[in-house]
Amino acid sequence: MRVTNIIFNWLTGYVIVLCSMTCWGAVMHKNFHSHDTLNSKSDEGKHATNREEYQAHMNSDEHRTNFDHEAILGSAKISEEFDALPPEQSKERLQALLNVMDTSRDKFIDRSELIQWIVHSFQMLSAEEANEKFDETDENDDKHISWNEYILESYGSEELSLQSNWADSDENIRIEFEQDQELFRAVDANNDGLLNRQEFSKFTNPEEHQDLSALLLKQILRSKDTDNDDALNFKEFLSEKGSQMSKEALISQKDEFDEYDMNKDGKLTGDEIIYWMFPQNEKIAEEETTHLFAQCDDNHDDLLSFDEILDHHEIFVGSEATNYGEHLHNIHEFTDEL
Repeated sequence: MRVTNIIFNWLTGYVIVLCSMTCWGAVMHKNFHSHDTLNSKSDEGKHATNREEYQAHMNSDEHRTNFDHEAILGSAKISEEFDALPPEQSKERLQALLNVMDTSRDKFIDRSELIQWIVHSFQMLSAEEANEKFDETDENDDKHISWNEYILESYGSEELSLQSNWADSDENIRIEFEQDQELFRAVDANNDGLLNRQEFSKFTNPEEHQDLSALLLKQILRSKDTDNDDALNFKEFLSEKGSQMSKEALISQKDEFDEYDMNKDGKLTGDEIIYWMFPQNEKIAEEETTHLFAQCDDNHDDLLSFDEILDHHEIFVGSEATNYGEHLHNIHEFTDEL
């Protein structure tokens, strides 16, 4: 039963969440992108985060409720299944989650409880995404990912074929390939050329592992630090896209640059670059918590009662209030007793 499994997973992982919040900040799960062809356009750096997705979620005129739902449920799959439920069943399952979320057992969710819950949800989303990608990439079902399996899945070609076509390909693809190879070797703990599920999760989400931060920083500087001073000035921060921006966009980007320039020396270095490229889960969880409180704290007491959350259940977990019949075949997964 899926909801019971969610509760069990959150309970067993709760100590991990409390510990992780005092350590180097893990960042929100990233999209693991692949390349359909050698000449496909690469994103700006392999390890793309959901910073842009979250900003779009907060700023879009059309509210992106799936972000809220995944932040609470910790699973894209479970979020979709909740969307197939009628409202009353959705509320019933949400009530069960609230009983776990409410660590103080006072029938209220305070900001700290919600932040911790969302941080753990982000970690679960990363794990879910990595596991899905592992299963897709493990062509021979040996429970390991070889380098060749990875590049076939992600680049659509074998290594020799890729290298023989570098001259005709996007330069970003070659750079990304080399970064992937460097990272693959770094997480291959026993140097056997294979990644088990745990190593592959680390490869997929390197920004969540402090021991890889130096390598990620080196890769970022290699691709962006054009004057080789181990720092990023505002022009390097913008990269090539700066020349195409409007005045208003440039002002907005400068404000963002200044926010990450913590020591106000006019450039980004070290941790400043890491925090820019890989926003911490805790920071995004705090912003998402502020957003959810603004939407649901009806009496403005800075607490969310169970009733307030259930009254706004569609914000937290969603439901299918209309056209329920076409989703009926999915409902059997939720009919067991909690």
